[in-house]
Amino acid sequence: MTREEKSQVIQDLTARLTETPSIYLADISGLNAAVTSSLRRACFKADIKLMVVKNTLLAKAMEATDKDFENLPDTLKGNTSIMLSETGNAPAKVIKDFRKKNEKPLLKGAYVEEAVYVGDEQLDALVNIKSKEEVIGDIIGLLQSPAKNVVSALKSGGSKLSGILKTLSEKE
Repeated sequence: MTREEKSQVIQDLTARLTETPSIYLADISGLNAAVTSSLRRACFKADIKLMVVKNTLLAKAMEATDKDFENLPDTLKGNTSIMLSETGNAPAKVIKDFRKKNEKPLLKGAYVEEAVYVGDEQLDALVNIKSKEEVIGDIIGLLQSPAKNVVSALKSGGSKLSGILKTLSEKE
């Protein structure tokens, strides 16, 4: 690779890292072509961009962004694949589902909504992260709950009252 090509790759990676809220680093070394193709299909279905990158170029791209990756660049050893997603837990779910049949990919680390997770043991925590849309849905549900209770109480109270009036009118 020439110096200009490397510079272009670093610029492209920097732009992707800057605009993507969820970045996962995984090790997919040792997977054969068929299994790797299957992983790429699973990522495509989940709207995840999977790329194999050189560690030195990725480290330089991480330095060039304004994001604080903390100790995530320290995980850049051996083969590294980068998974970019708009949804915080989507790559973790793909990795977990894929590992039911294979021992890889292994999670090296992740940067999700300004939080850094390092190590494969963080996979379960990342799977349980709620996306922004899920949190908003939960909040709306919680806000609607008291109003629903009031409306149902008014409806049930009205039917009780009409039942009492009907019973009293039938007695006379």
